[in-house]
Amino acid sequence: MKTLYLDCQAGISGDMTVAALLDLGVPLEHLQRELAKLALPDSSYSLSAARTERHHITALKFDVTVNDHHTHRQYAAIDAMIAASGLTDGVKEKAQRIFRRLAEAEAKVHGVPVEEVHFHEVGAVDSIVDIVGTAICLDYLSVARVCASALPLGSGFVATEHGRLPVPAPATAELLRGLPVHGECGPGERVTPTGAAIIAALADGFGFPPMRIEKTGCGAGGKDFPDMPNILRAFIGPVDAVTEVSQLLVLEANIDDSTPEVLGYALERLLTEGALDAWFTPIQMKKGRPAVTLSLLCPSGEVEKFSRIIL
Repeated sequence: MKTLYLDCQAGISGDMTVAALLDLGVPLEHLQRELAKLALPDSSYSLSAARTERHHITALKFDVTVNDHHTHRQYAAIDAMIAASGLTDGVKEKAQRIFRRLAEAEAKVHGVPVEEVHFHEVGAVDSIVDIVGTAICLDYLSVARVCASALPLGSGFVATEHGRLPVPAPATAELLRGLPVHGECGPGERVTPTGAAIIAALADGFGFPPMRIEKTGCGAGGKDFPDMPNILRAFIGPVDAVTEVSQLLVLEANIDDSTPEVLGYALERLLTEGALDAWFTPIQMKKGRPAVTLSLLCPSGEVEKFSRIIL
């Protein structure tokens, strides 16, 4: 099983995500062939990917050049376009899930039913390419699980079709509900609505997961931030028996006024029930009374079971 970890310390956007995944080894030609299965005129856009630098760190910059005028689209129309395409079921499901999260956020912000949501920036060709392109790249890389770091909130204002909005934009803030975030970053929009939707829809874990790192990719954002390189790093690799580790806990209890027979039975019972190890340590308690500390090692998921046995 391949796990993908997205390091979003500088932020995340749709184009940064595609760039990082391309840098992991997805051929640009494959992305172009798959995107051609959407009902978008071939002449309406062109794709490019080139290496650049952010704070002296090399990264891949992905660009979508839109050749026709800016088009607004309803969520229902985009969902139907993806459903009717020749893309694989897995790609369709991921892309539709991302757009659904976006539509739900916009619906709540504007107070309209999801089916009536009208996308502006996200309805444009470049945003559709970013979202569907992300799903295509994940499918190509055989990613089974996506994890991410905490997301930076940013600050200030951003210009949108609705005018100047505070950062994070209202739809972005709604998408970030329930996700780990932090404010330890400079001003500016660090997480776009598309980037937030990708994480909200696809990530099922936060923090670096146990995995074998096979390859890393680096996607560049469009802006240069003074405080840090504007890059999205991607790590991919399998999870196997060596890296699949569970958290172990040590439970302890101080026991006095007990007999060797009872203590011996307790130790034998704990080991029989599956404790990884168990032992006694002689101690002194109040007023110099001799006693023992019972210690046992067990998986974190079995704490309640062994606590009941001890009590």
